[in-house]
Amino acid sequence: MTTTVRDNPAEGRYEIVVDDVLAGFTQYHDRDGVLVFPHTEVFDGHEGQGLASTLVQGALDDVRAKGLTIVPECAYVARWLGKHPDYADLVA
Repeated sequence: MTTTVRDNPAEGRYEIVVDDVLAGFTQYHDRDGVLVFPHTEVFDGHEGQGLASTLVQGALDDVRAKGLTIVPECAYVARWLGKHPDYADLVA
């Protein structure tokens, strides 16, 4: 299984692709360099594989590389951050 997380700025979301098939996304809105994450979704047939965690980690790694911060409005992103305190510096 090949998994890739990619930024899709035209859609305002990070996407996770599994074996060339879109498996889910986490939306964001850019507010002056602060990315607000309101929603994360993994599509039917892809649940239970840890893809949401992989997606959020990949998105936040990219946010860090770009020198941005986030607002975790999405309950899943907020819970993920609670379990990964090494990403707390990204919260605006």
